[in-house]
Amino acid sequence: MNGWFILAMLLLVVFALLVAMRTARPLWGFVGAALMLGAAGYAWQGRPTLPGEPRAAERTVQAPDIAADDLRDAIWGRFTYDYAYAVAADGLSRAGATQAAANAVLGGLQRAPNSGRLWTRSGTAILAHDGGQVLSPAARAAFARGMAAAPDHPGPYFYYGMALVQTGDLPGAKRAWLAALARAPRGASYREDLAMRLVLLDRLMAMRPAAAKP
Repeated sequence: MNGWFILAMLLLVVFALLVAMRTARPLWGFVGAALMLGAAGYAWQGRPTLPGEPRAAERTVQAPDIAADDLRDAIWGRFTYDYAYAVAADGLSRAGATQAAANAVLGGLQRAPNSGRLWTRSGTAILAHDGGQVLSPAARAAFARGMAAAPDHPGPYFYYGMALVQTGDLPGAKRAWLAALARAPRGASYREDLAMRLVLLDRLMAMRPAAAKP
């Protein structure tokens, strides 16, 4: 589709919206000036005569991990205010929409700024959006806020440990998981899972002696 045709259609749609919304006539000049500047910039730097070629966005879609969902719900609980935002972020992240996942968590934090769960999920979302290889200062700060908001809850420490494993800091991950296990209730269904992860982490560190040095 020709670029000039698309631009003309855009102008017509904006004009129709101005009429439908009964915008005051003095404002029409501002809107018109903005559109004219945009059109001038497009004519200067764009290539309006090229035909359009629709492209589908490429996203890496992850398969649902039911075991991870069950562990998440066991640690944090379900059907709370922050639960809905965390689950929404999980779904968006699996669909490859990491920025949308981070934004979903931020939306929940606007109404629940002291949610340890959402701050922790924010750290995970930032790590995913950054590529999952390096734990940035922003992600570390989010995890720290999560631990400060819920100092006696195992969740922030467990997921911080998960992030450290992902970025290669195995000793730091072990310290975080030990802290999570110490905060897990005696009868919690996920205690065995945490303990098993520590055993596996020890084995991994034994195979990587250099990584085991503090």
